[in-house]
Amino acid sequence: MKKLKFEEIENIVFGDTQWIVGSDDLQGVEECYLFLKEFASEKVIYGINTGFGPMAQWRVDDKHLRDLQYNIIRSHSTGAGEALDDVYVKAAMIARTTNLLQCRSGVHPSVVKLLLEFINRGIFPYIPEHGSVGASGDLVQLAHIALTLIGEGKVHYKGVWRASADVMKECGMEPLQIHIREGLSITNGTSVMTGISAVNQHYAERLLWHAVLASVWMNEIAGSYDDWMAEELNGVRRQPGQQVVASRMRELAKDSRCLIKREHHLYSEEQKGKNYFEHKVQAYYSLRCTPQILGPVYDTLMNSRSVLENEFNSACDNPIVDPVSRNVYHGGNFHGDYISLEADKVKIAITRLAMTMERQLNYLFHDRINGILPPFLNMGVLGLNYGMQACQFTATSTTAECQTLSMPNYVHSIPNNNDNQDIVSMGTNSSLLCKRVIDNAYQVLAIHMIALAQATDCLKKADALCGASRRMYEKVRGIIPLFVEDTPFYQEIAEVENMLKKEWE
Repeated sequence: MKKLKFEEIENIVFGDTQWIVGSDDLQGVEECYLFLKEFASEKVIYGINTGFGPMAQWRVDDKHLRDLQYNIIRSHSTGAGEALDDVYVKAAMIARTTNLLQCRSGVHPSVVKLLLEFINRGIFPYIPEHGSVGASGDLVQLAHIALTLIGEGKVHYKGVWRASADVMKECGMEPLQIHIREGLSITNGTSVMTGISAVNQHYAERLLWHAVLASVWMNEIAGSYDDWMAEELNGVRRQPGQQVVASRMRELAKDSRCLIKREHHLYSEEQKGKNYFEHKVQAYYSLRCTPQILGPVYDTLMNSRSVLENEFNSACDNPIVDPVSRNVYHGGNFHGDYISLEADKVKIAITRLAMTMERQLNYLFHDRINGILPPFLNMGVLGLNYGMQACQFTATSTTAECQTLSMPNYVHSIPNNNDNQDIVSMGTNSSLLCKRVIDNAYQVLAIHMIALAQATDCLKKADALCGASRRMYEKVRGIIPLFVEDTPFYQEIAEVENMLKKEWE
């Protein structure tokens, strides 16, 4: 199978088109299966004729080998908590399919075909949030996928929870049959944490570019000097993310009439002899240091994108069946450290982004700091009206939760499974915590975007904004018009958040 780029993975996850796998790829899966069928005869191979985990020391009688595969599926369908949303389940099934298409798992091609049917028809197995320790991969959550493939458990289909067997019958599909090791191959690997992280990556990248735009817009509101994003300044800091972010900011701001050229103002003859300057010589850090703050976020996301792309294109179960060298290798490709560590790094980076947006929001609301706006952007009667005062409570509270959730989960290994799993990745927990941080950051940014629109109207600057800021201003105002009287904001915050997730500049 050709290596899928992350953009292709996104298109499959978020697109409505059918995912077609070529006959050559399915032929490779079948050849691997036929090799294993021949090779496994009269040999002791983990998970084919032995028990699982600590039970691997016991050989299973040939007459029970099919039952062995069904048993791992049924016995490990023990998850708890809320069901994952459809998009995360779809991404997990895609990851499992691409892993099997590496032709190193020894599964019958019917497994891949059935997974493709589920993906293309929008049939989403029930996968609870809790259950995985991230090694041997996502055993519990993947078992819930496998359970529906054998016609048991429940699925989310056309917005309704139904018995998997009923949906399969309705769609003309037969439950999966066990051939050699299908039960173990479906349940053993990193696909759920990888799927969740892929969706996280998609939303985190959009979040970053929205934050870059918000930072340009923020500096326009403040009437900042523009040299904080200059190529000459950022170019001498040899950090690629900073340079990319600064370059993007310059591109966005090129048609702005709100930013000030330092050489036209502070370097001019008229400033000589002055002892005090009304306009800030340098803006606060949350405004002028955004390339240096958001640059590392960009670098972190680019690294996580690469790791995810590699994981989608990997064989991550155990053992590895290699028809080329004609051998079966026992190891630990199911270990989720790569995904877990990246998820922790991403959530730390996104928390930093949320903190920056919250500090910019504070600048807008704090009249004694900005010196140009009414308290809390209150365009009503001070004392009688409150503007966006309470919105800050929500943004600050949500940012604080991000900070708490940013404690690394990757280092929280707890031995289990009779100490067979004596060091584990906690990768799915890391991915889920990262998801929560990203969702929180969108809430903070939604409030910030509403505040930027309100500040724009306070200063009557809409016509002077750069084109990108003006377009975002119009999108926000399409959801929440200028307000003077006190009004509830909760519905509008949710609508702006949803808009930000769906659109970007």
